[in-house]
Amino acid sequence: MGKPTGFIEYHREVPADVPPTERIANWNEFHIHMPEEGLRTQGARCMDCGIPFCHTGKLISGMASGCPVNNLIPEWNDLVYRGLWREALDRLHKTNNFPEFTGRVCPAPCEGSCTLGIIEPPVAIKTIECAIVDKGWEEGWINPNPPAFRSGKKVAVVGSGPAGLACADQLNKAGHTVTVFERADRIGGLLLYGIPNMKLDKREVVERRVRLMEDNGIEFKTGVDIGKNLDAGRLLQDFEATVLCTGATKPRDLPIPGREFSGVHFAMEFLTENTRFFLDHGAPGESRPPIDAKGKHVVVIGGGDTGTDCVGTSLRHGCASVTQLEILPKPPLDRAKDNPWPEWPKVYKMDYGQEEAAAVQGQDPRQYEVTAKRFIAGPDGNLEGVEIVNIRWEKDDQGRFVPRDIEGTLRVIPAQLVLLAMGFLGPEDRLLEALKIDRDPRSNAKAEHEKYTTNIPGVFAAGDCRRGQSLVVWAINEGRGAAREVDRFLMGSTQLP
Repeated sequence: MGKPTGFIEYHREVPADVPPTERIANWNEFHIHMPEEGLRTQGARCMDCGIPFCHTGKLISGMASGCPVNNLIPEWNDLVYRGLWREALDRLHKTNNFPEFTGRVCPAPCEGSCTLGIIEPPVAIKTIECAIVDKGWEEGWINPNPPAFRSGKKVAVVGSGPAGLACADQLNKAGHTVTVFERADRIGGLLLYGIPNMKLDKREVVERRVRLMEDNGIEFKTGVDIGKNLDAGRLLQDFEATVLCTGATKPRDLPIPGREFSGVHFAMEFLTENTRFFLDHGAPGESRPPIDAKGKHVVVIGGGDTGTDCVGTSLRHGCASVTQLEILPKPPLDRAKDNPWPEWPKVYKMDYGQEEAAAVQGQDPRQYEVTAKRFIAGPDGNLEGVEIVNIRWEKDDQGRFVPRDIEGTLRVIPAQLVLLAMGFLGPEDRLLEALKIDRDPRSNAKAEHEKYTTNIPGVFAAGDCRRGQSLVVWAINEGRGAAREVDRFLMGSTQLP
């Protein structure tokens, strides 16, 4: 806990942001650092709540409640309040390999289950987490620390997203020789190409951590697409264990008339090409990214973090307008009766992309309970608009809620660029088929949670390719768990958490 009466004396504060109309002119992170005294005050708000739910990491109603990596939140809140920053960093790193990632991009289920949140705004946990690790880098407390011994065991990790990196980091700490294979041209997976730079700086944050992992002895190989330019059987021949952390990268499509028209793209294609262009060329000038929103009316179909990232990226390109279509109803301003604490609060909020769009366009870009019926193109085959209709949710004969079109609401909105951000269906097939990995009913690699073992001896699966599309923090949880089980498999026992 922090100060015994801190939650009574102090109000919640989070860092100020660069104003929306200023920050859309660049690709820099836009959260302004809080002064140390303000952070200590926020740490003081942590209550002596007896049984803290903030670090439970459970699924309730299908959503995360509490921290999935079981961060020791009350402990480091108290240490920050007392000014013991280095000790706070040590406690943070005990459970989280990459707090500079989660402190920036995690939606903070810990705050949704904070006990103080029952009666007051919750403790600013995410802000404090990010401040601890940023201070650790600034003070030079985070340095290479390669293992003192090597086990002689070699492990392959396929995929360098958050699950793969966490798994590799833990296995390396256990003394195993780890090689991470990544099919892209850079290391980082979703962290690098799936999240825009203004949310997670690639050079100053992601690549910095990757360099540290290299200095600790982990080998990274890019441009290696297992099953395409490297035979999958080599993994079983050359390594004592293999961990599949390939993610759930098969996007959900929208097979409506006009899907084939030029200008309709998957969201991740748009975001990936934008970040690759940014890293290769810097901010767009005369040279433009392959999928360019400049001067176009953009329609983003789907919500969630990916949809928000498409909104923010389109605004930075200089789009003419951006509209976001949500098939679900607008959430309430406060928790509904069927959404009690400590469940994740399903309430209306403006994320950074919507804030920016509202500042530019005068209103939230989201239209709720709307679905697209067809894409419309001009004589040249290029996209010109999207036909949409309002829907209502009604029960069918089986009692399931289904969308029904509302008569008289059919209309066309202008669009020269449509981005499909409707989630993902599971992992791609080629590698799993090459290794003959069993699949679950949702097409994911079949491997029991907390065990991570597939039907192929010595082959493990973790992260989104095992559990389906999820949060970065769940991927870290799974990567750490898989590393523990790999270590047990190789050595007969393990001391990894």
